[in-house]
Amino acid sequence: MIRNNSMPEPGPLMIDGTCFRDRSGRHVILRGVNLGGDCKVPFTPNGHTHCPTDFRDHRNVCFIGRPAPLDEIDQHLARIRHWGFNCLRLLTTWEAVEHAGPGQHDLAYLDYFAEVCRRAGKYGLHVFVDFHQDVWSRMSGGDGAPGWTFEVAGLDFNRFHASGAAHVMQNAYDAIVGGRQASYPVMSWGGNYRRPANGIMWTLFFAGSAFASDMVVDGRNIEAYLQGHYLGSMRALAEKIAHIENVIGFDTLNEPGTGYIGALMEAPLSKFYGEAWTPLDGLSVASGCSREIEILALGGQSTGRRLTANASGVSIWLPGREDPFRAGGAWDIDSNGSPVVLDPGYFRTVNGARVETEQDFMVPFFNRVAQTVRSVREDWLIFAEVDPFAAMRGGRFPAGCPERTVNASHWYDLGTLVTKRFDPDETIDILTGKPLSGPTEIEQAYVDGLTRIRQIGDALNDGAPTLIGEFGIPFDMNDAAAYARWTSGERGEKVWDRQTVALALMYNAIDQLLLSSTQWNYTVSNRNDPMIGDGWNQEDLSIWSIDQGDDAENLDEGGRAVTGFCRAYVQAAQGTLVFQRYDAADGRFQAVIATGASAEPTVVFYPRFDIDRHNVDAQGAEFTHSGSYLCFTALTEVRRLSINIEPQVGISK
Repeated sequence: MIRNNSMPEPGPLMIDGTCFRDRSGRHVILRGVNLGGDCKVPFTPNGHTHCPTDFRDHRNVCFIGRPAPLDEIDQHLARIRHWGFNCLRLLTTWEAVEHAGPGQHDLAYLDYFAEVCRRAGKYGLHVFVDFHQDVWSRMSGGDGAPGWTFEVAGLDFNRFHASGAAHVMQNAYDAIVGGRQASYPVMSWGGNYRRPANGIMWTLFFAGSAFASDMVVDGRNIEAYLQGHYLGSMRALAEKIAHIENVIGFDTLNEPGTGYIGALMEAPLSKFYGEAWTPLDGLSVASGCSREIEILALGGQSTGRRLTANASGVSIWLPGREDPFRAGGAWDIDSNGSPVVLDPGYFRTVNGARVETEQDFMVPFFNRVAQTVRSVREDWLIFAEVDPFAAMRGGRFPAGCPERTVNASHWYDLGTLVTKRFDPDETIDILTGKPLSGPTEIEQAYVDGLTRIRQIGDALNDGAPTLIGEFGIPFDMNDAAAYARWTSGERGEKVWDRQTVALALMYNAIDQLLLSSTQWNYTVSNRNDPMIGDGWNQEDLSIWSIDQGDDAENLDEGGRAVTGFCRAYVQAAQGTLVFQRYDAADGRFQAVIATGASAEPTVVFYPRFDIDRHNVDAQGAEFTHSGSYLCFTALTEVRRLSINIEPQVGISK
């Protein structure tokens, strides 16, 4: 049996170049899951985005119960551990902490969150905290910031839907009808980054001092005011969990937008896909003008279609408030009532100098996050994110990032994510336009994409670990074919054949590059319903669903495509891991480790409890096991340890 102290403990981790290391010096691979997708919305009242609301109760909500009520959380944590994960990217939001008003922290929620962290440690799970957001806030089509942030910026979120300033499921979707609806197309929420509610708020949050210097709230520029309260909420949570050893750090902010920073007034914010809004379009629509917006197909080709935005001429500015960028001379409305550009480069220069978005605005923000949480606990790691599309295209972190920063960029197969379709025989790499034939080419495309992400970490602070903060696949892909098979009575892993193949190819690529990762996601309230899914904007990427069964005694029940993600891997290497590969088809696992001086053994998770029915070959090492965990202690003269595990001939897995 494995000694208790030989297992990798969920505690503080050190950074050694591009590796995570534990207290004993072992190379640690973090393989985890995001918990959970519905943490984006309140538990009470039910904040799932198919539920219509005018958000007037935004100050009186409660997030206790996200990701799960405390009387249910242990069964989910046990299942996550059972599937071999050793890490959680644990979601919270600024709204969850500070929904009641500026400086009013929800202390009961902070206590609840701390208890979730503590219980995760009981199951051997490292935790890093993700202050999550998507397209700024629930009121602007996503999640994250409290509703009062719009009020201090002078915006009326109750007018976003009527004006087209944001595309909001709670306003656009008819829950009585259900299903897929033309009024709220699948995966359309991301277009809100280009719409004015987001454009204005992100610009103020990151660059209010540069582009709205006269906008002052309680004696502070709007940028300092908003960031101050965000960081204040982060500090309040940090103080609650500082004593919990399995908490290893904080994410800076999930998939941050950059608004209009660096944009030309009449140039589209995106030429890749969807609505091609320009800053002039957005700002004029926000002030009550109507605009025609071109709609692009994937890859930037014109569809020939256009969106008429704000045909009713609704202004989203509160009475007595005005657009600070218009007041600053960026644009105006002429005598004919038409918007006109006054300064094309308004968002591109400050005091005559060209702005660099990441260097001038993101790096100072990263350092403020680091200073905030490390003033509470100095050894916490910083999991940093830049714009996800920039990262996937090979963008870099600029100089000056905090020490002990992790590259926590995200990666998705965008074609599968956006279209909710996957064909293992024929697909297209959307970023390159290259057609891909068969699993081998698809896996290589995944390797190429993830290599671009890893290179960002290799260059960060002269070498930093890369943890893919998000990746995953929709379980309602291919017109929810798996759900139809399940409903018809079919059971077993073949129900999820497409999802299993896609996940296996992704994890093969992750293994090849020796990356850490946290898959998106595990959602306790997930349903096999196109209206609900993960409870947020019709996304459905949860690896567990109550509709697949909720027997707490059977930890595999409720799982989706389990054999796609429950895989053998090295959790901690007695030295440095240099190679690993798992073949789910025949159950064979191989790993190579350059052994080091650690007194603790190499630990491998293998997803079969009856390991006695497998051949284990690791010459030059002492071998012990307990359940799905295997320990290999290399003899002192061994400098390179090779591990092979495979089923015995003629014995079924």
